[in-house]
Amino acid sequence: MNNASGFAAKLCEDADALARVQALRPLGPVVFTNGVFDVLHRGHATYLEQARALGGSLVVGVNTDASAKRLGKGPERPLNPQFDRALLLAALASVSLVLWFDEDTPVSLIERLRPDVYVKGGDYDMETLQETASVRRWGGRAVAIPFVSGYSTSALVTKIQSATKPQ
Repeated sequence: MNNASGFAAKLCEDADALARVQALRPLGPVVFTNGVFDVLHRGHATYLEQARALGGSLVVGVNTDASAKRLGKGPERPLNPQFDRALLLAALASVSLVLWFDEDTPVSLIERLRPDVYVKGGDYDMETLQETASVRRWGGRAVAIPFVSGYSTSALVTKIQSATKPQ
């Protein structure tokens, strides 16, 4: 992805991840979040903007298709392939860097990148996440951003399915 231009330049291969995150450090604290981001919606955009406000840059880890399927969101999920999901995230002004992870959680990625702040939505109990323990080990902090009620990919998929069912 090093030859990419425009917002596609925000996509990052695993081999370049540490160097690219280190290059963000002079901007201020590096904030990290992760998710599937299958169908990007208003709730995602609001959440990512709030996450970015916690530091100088925002790094987003995106579940690969295989990782997303293991989350049990349904046999048809993710609806959008990993490259498309990552590219849409990269197009957002609040996002500084986007990379993928294939594991069930981003713990190993977080351990390698060592962000200053780890962020998840308020629907997660931060104290139960291994990611929180990892970030706190090197003096970072974990923050839950209040959940934006009424916006979720699963609810959107259900709405679309009900709208397209024959009556």
